[in-house]
Amino acid sequence: MTEFLSHTLQFMILLPGMLLAYLPMKQYLRMPPARLAILTLPLTIFLCLAAGALSCFFSVNPTWLFFPTAAIACTFYVHTLKITRWKSISVFLAICGAFSCMGSVAVAISDILSSKNPTLPLSLSAATSWLLMCCVFVAVVWYPATHAARKLLADEAFAQTWYVFWILPILFIGLNLAMLPVNPDILNQGRIRSLYILIGLSLLLLLLLFYALFYLMAHSLNRNNHLLQENQFLSMQQARYDSLRTAIAQTRQARHDMRHHFNTLLSLAGQKEWESLEKYLSDVQDSLPDTGLNLCENTAADSVASHYGLLYRKYDIPFSFRLDLPCRLPIPEIDLCLVMSNLLENALEASLKTNPAKRKIKMQAYLHSGHMVLLAVENAFDGDIKEKDGVFQSSKRRGEGVGIQSVRHIAEKNGGYSRFLYGNGMFFANVMLRADE
Repeated sequence: MTEFLSHTLQFMILLPGMLLAYLPMKQYLRMPPARLAILTLPLTIFLCLAAGALSCFFSVNPTWLFFPTAAIACTFYVHTLKITRWKSISVFLAICGAFSCMGSVAVAISDILSSKNPTLPLSLSAATSWLLMCCVFVAVVWYPATHAARKLLADEAFAQTWYVFWILPILFIGLNLAMLPVNPDILNQGRIRSLYILIGLSLLLLLLLFYALFYLMAHSLNRNNHLLQENQFLSMQQARYDSLRTAIAQTRQARHDMRHHFNTLLSLAGQKEWESLEKYLSDVQDSLPDTGLNLCENTAADSVASHYGLLYRKYDIPFSFRLDLPCRLPIPEIDLCLVMSNLLENALEASLKTNPAKRKIKMQAYLHSGHMVLLAVENAFDGDIKEKDGVFQSSKRRGEGVGIQSVRHIAEKNGGYSRFLYGNGMFFANVMLRADE
């Protein structure tokens, strides 16, 4: 019984290993954590018992049983996650690499406690020590696994690096296998046993150092990539803001000039100079830009809606706008204008790619509770919408869509929210903009 227990305990390192593997994967689970634990725990224990029985009763070398046992556990692990296989397998191999270094230390401990027995399988005390070392390791790296590793997995800018990351743990696993003494008596010669333990611990520290350097390098590259994207985003938004500001200024100037035109018209009408009045009306009509739909009292919102409304008319796109916005808003007008322009621009681009018979755009905006603006836009579309991990991808270039990214950023900066849904050929955008408290 003791021999079977010592064989089985060697494989029980799968339990802390599976726990550590799932720590950075919280947002990628295909099932609730409780249900996953109910499935994972019995499967892992069964694998450990089966491998221990084969090793004990059939004299199979435990070293070679680790490979099929780990492969089965890894296959189960990969299929319970909604993430690329490169990432999940790399995480699993990284844990195997660290545990293999501690296994080398356990081999030396086994020789110290029972020098007459073969180095493998491990003695009961050595197998217990290996399991305890793995459990302590999980406790030590718990925070990095749930924070740093989770951020690294979530960042798509560094995705290609995962294609080569698996080489590092594979290399260290191979080194630890090569270190296994063919003749256990060799560990008793001179200081070889102490040197063996030192090498095993050094490999573990070196592997952890490589992981730390990998994270720092990835973090630096991701930060630079994000800064580059932010600069591009700000440049695009600045250009759009300048365009909107010009349109708003033109509209305000036209409305200001309208009062002077009315004074002139009243003067000509009072003098009954009908020919001059008719000519003046014709000149004024030609000079005024066709920018106003008079949708609401707020000049900025009305200018943006009018601009896109005229574009929709130009391209024969049926649209319906319902704006109930006062002259003064509790939120910055530029935020509202940028959100409206991004959503209406996306609706325009989607409509131009849609069958003319299906085209339809609706927008509704109103003030709610005196301190927030609710905005809803819906439009028809043809084709597929690219979405990756909840993030909409651009249809014009690789990467995230700048328009929706901008809307989310503006909505969330003061505690608002944005929600985007699609189905049955319709795309729905709902945005809440809150006043800055």
